Amino acid sequence: MIRLGIPSKGRLMEQTFDWFAARGVTLSRAGSDREYAGRVEGADNVALVLLSAGEIPRELMAGRIHLGVTGTDLIREKLAGWRSQVEELAPMGFGHADLILAVPACWSDCETLDDFATIARDFRAQHGFRLRIATKYHRLVRAWLSDHEVADYQLVDSQGATEGTVANLTAEAIADITSSGETLRANHLKIIGEEPILRSQATLLRSRAAGDEAELRDFAARLGL
Repeated sequence: MIRLGIPSKGRLMEQTFDWFAARGVTLSRAGSDREYAGRVEGADNVALVLLSAGEIPRELMAGRIHLGVTGTDLIREKLAGWRSQVEELAPMGFGHADLILAVPACWSDCETLDDFATIARDFRAQHGFRLRIATKYHRLVRAWLSDHEVADYQLVDSQGATEGTVANLTAEAIADITSSGETLRANHLKIIGEEPILRSQATLLRSRAAGDEAELRDFAARLGL
């Protein structure tokens, strides 16, 4: 039996249902919105498991689900050796968002990452502590800044409204996911750099730790993969 994990609520769940339906496989909840079981029609030996998007990387890594749908950002942030733990079967064409670095819009002398590195260096010299970047994506942000030789900063954890941390004086900059940029603008922040840290979208992934290879191949073929 193939266990397929998909996000349990919201637009991501609805678009995942639509993606599978377009390929002849109907997914649905088993009962009310408070239940986390589901039904699968159009494919044999497939069980639907409804999970939060953030849980799916862990369940794929452990092999407790065979296939899962979640964002590229969550896979690469939560799984250090993600290539050895999961296989990307298909980008799904929705759930697009960029992981970006943003600073106060009033920083007129900060438009590029080089500008940011200079400001971070001067900030430490002036204040005696490193410039703070609020983020949920510690692994991805640290690796990206290291690749660009930015050193004078510290990451502070943010599990809530990251865009509000600058106004609340708990950080000087943020690194977060954005799709339209409207929330950033509403909080008087601007994106710096020509390219985002990561371009993310919903992706169908296979666990390398799970078995049932023959059934997985058959189901992938059923989806046209």
